[in-house]
Amino acid sequence: MDTFRRGDLTFDVRDSGPADGPVVVLLHGFPQDGTAYDAVTPLLVAGGARVLVPDQRGYSPGARPTARSAYVPREVVDDVVALLDAAGVERAHLVGHDWGGVVAWTFGSRRADRTLSLTALSTPHPAAMVSSLTRSTQALRSSYMAAFQLPRLPERVLLADDGARLRRALTSSGLSSDRADHYTRRMQEPGALTTALNWYRAIPLGGSYGAGTVHVPTAFVYGKRDPFFSPTAVRATARYVRGRFRAVAVESGHWVPEQEPGRVADVVLGLVRSEAAGAP
Repeated sequence: MDTFRRGDLTFDVRDSGPADGPVVVLLHGFPQDGTAYDAVTPLLVAGGARVLVPDQRGYSPGARPTARSAYVPREVVDDVVALLDAAGVERAHLVGHDWGGVVAWTFGSRRADRTLSLTALSTPHPAAMVSSLTRSTQALRSSYMAAFQLPRLPERVLLADDGARLRRALTSSGLSSDRADHYTRRMQEPGALTTALNWYRAIPLGGSYGAGTVHVPTAFVYGKRDPFFSPTAVRATARYVRGRFRAVAVESGHWVPEQEPGRVADVVLGLVRSEAAGAP
């Protein structure tokens, strides 16, 4: 399948690999799209997995609601449920990077009945991030989120001069120029940057529906040079996992799917094989 629907929204999705293979769902973050996993997907398929890579809400042209309330955690989690239902899949291995990591943490704790394993890339558990705000550099590292709360101004600044500020921010954080160019072009589509920023603008509306304690097998892959997440938040993440847990540090920055596809695939396939073997 190349699309799935939830209500009046239509999502683009890449569906690769054997139809009867264990299912891995790959969730991207800001300002990416599903192509963030282009180097990861063939490695997972070679390992026998069926791989589903959606462009999430705000990024799929047919799924760009304008209200920030459309981007609260419950909505984005239910998008993944709709994807699994459309694919005829009861349970899947969830992988998420950046905002996709937040979705994966929330899905793994709220919908353990649909989760075989969880792999978070770069993003610590959200509660670990919150707890580290007052006792580490995390508040400074997350300061851009406050700026994104402003209406319209971030769009004007980031997209001025053919997206030069956004492109520069991406490359200065370690992303390759070709990937930065691609993501910047996507954000220049009508309304795309606003709906992508709505993920941040929905933070005050999230209420109590957030990531809780995770009981499924979990891996956390993080870059040693990630500028956005403090070591304190990284270390605290293990406190919020009660299932089997593995933390893997890689020699990269924030853009782990693009920079470390081999390590990502190895970690995910390790969880897939453990689940198939019935590991506790």
